[in-house]
Amino acid sequence: MLRRLWKPIAATTVIVGTPSYLYYRYNKPQTFDLPIKVRGVDGAPVMTTRTFPLLSLSVIEERLNAKARSDSITRPGGIAWRHNTASVAANDPLEDAHADAIIARDLSDPVAPGDWLFFTVMDGHGGPHTSRVLSKTLINAVALQLSSLIHETSGSIFPKPVVQTPQTISLAIQGAFTKLDAELINAPMKVLANNMDKESVKKKIVPDLSQHPLALTTMLPAVSGSCALMAVFDTAQRDVYVACSGDSRAIAGIWEETEEGNGSWRVEVLSEDQTGRNPNELKRIQSEHPPDEADSVIRAGRVLGGLEPTRAFGDARYKWPRELQEVLSEAFLVGNNQPLRPTPSSFKTPPYVTATPVVTHHKFSFSDDAPKTPKQSSSLRFVVLATDGLWDKLSSEEVVALVGGHLKGLRGTISKTQLPNLVPTSSGSPTVEGKDKRKDNTAGSWFFGDDNLSVHLIRNAFGGGDIPALRKLMSIPSPFARRYRDDTTVTVVWWDEQQESPKTTEIKAKL
Repeated sequence: MLRRLWKPIAATTVIVGTPSYLYYRYNKPQTFDLPIKVRGVDGAPVMTTRTFPLLSLSVIEERLNAKARSDSITRPGGIAWRHNTASVAANDPLEDAHADAIIARDLSDPVAPGDWLFFTVMDGHGGPHTSRVLSKTLINAVALQLSSLIHETSGSIFPKPVVQTPQTISLAIQGAFTKLDAELINAPMKVLANNMDKESVKKKIVPDLSQHPLALTTMLPAVSGSCALMAVFDTAQRDVYVACSGDSRAIAGIWEETEEGNGSWRVEVLSEDQTGRNPNELKRIQSEHPPDEADSVIRAGRVLGGLEPTRAFGDARYKWPRELQEVLSEAFLVGNNQPLRPTPSSFKTPPYVTATPVVTHHKFSFSDDAPKTPKQSSSLRFVVLATDGLWDKLSSEEVVALVGGHLKGLRGTISKTQLPNLVPTSSGSPTVEGKDKRKDNTAGSWFFGDDNLSVHLIRNAFGGGDIPALRKLMSIPSPFARRYRDDTTVTVVWWDEQQESPKTTEIKAKL
């Protein structure tokens, strides 16, 4: 069975490469040269070479694990839900964020008992302001919308609860994203309206609110931006929903086992990278604007030639009308020496960006649910959510193989050509890439040694078994690191059944 396959037993463990790690751990400090882009005396960008210290492997280990978390919770029926999360910054401060929650269904819910599990990663840009707000509010917004759906009645004399279907739940998740973004975008306007009298409105006098306590608190989350990716597990109905706004990606590993006990991992991509390079997104945006903007709404794969994700929270520069941007900038930002940049010349019919996500639905199962067939059984066994910093370096197939190998118990340094033989994979739904294709990277090796699955993936994205490459990439400081790697946040979710009668964790939050 798969559970036995996951156990890291000696017979299936591969251990090689340890001496090299010991060598580099105690190696003396070194330096390396790196081409970087700087501003010349005339303000134009020029390339130059700068020398940086090469961090020791012990410092690299600290940075890989500094923001790592491992959590496990056991629910009725003996299901142990496990998730690992880790983040590594390229920007200073880190612009990524993440959040998770588990909420039990209220007993008044006709589908109870069961839980809702929420996992999110946020990829901020233009600062950490939007992603930080989302990490505190997005799950609550979706949970509130689901609660309204579940407990809504038809309004008749004998009301009946709304039927919970994949369609109604998907629409509820979409609505929560859209409403929350509207709150972010409209917040500065509400502050301005509450601080203008009739005379100021009549004479079009813009007050200086730069020192208002809500000035930057409302403006910065609106004008910076963030992609958001959420997975919602409904254990009562064995459904998983993935909501994607932006170019983060979710993938699943589907274990397919034969009657003989052999098996492989099928790669299922649960979201599309939403950038201007995605044909579906290009078509959508062009359809939302006049025909004379067809060639300008997306340029070089970016919205108006600037923003890469086509869906995001915040990013008010692509949503507010030009006149409103000028007023809000004058009211809140000019006095703080942070005026908004002028809109592009092709900016004509906003909004150009939406936070409304694409929601996909899939089934998952526990072992007792699995179909008993004489030929083959397959079941979703893990989900990976990650910001684009991971997908810039690894393919969906590589991530499934790396997680599958870790769960199998592989350890040590394994060549990239050897892993497919140890961890067979097959292709399910294809990846819709949001950027230029990654260069072929079949040379080199992977490293299996981290307990935390998310750290394991980030390490292998940044060098894996190639320790000099890992040290060099991780040693590049901000702001220069951004040219070579991005902020990277990864959450891996999986579950298994306890053999004995385990103590369950009580959940206080109800939906």
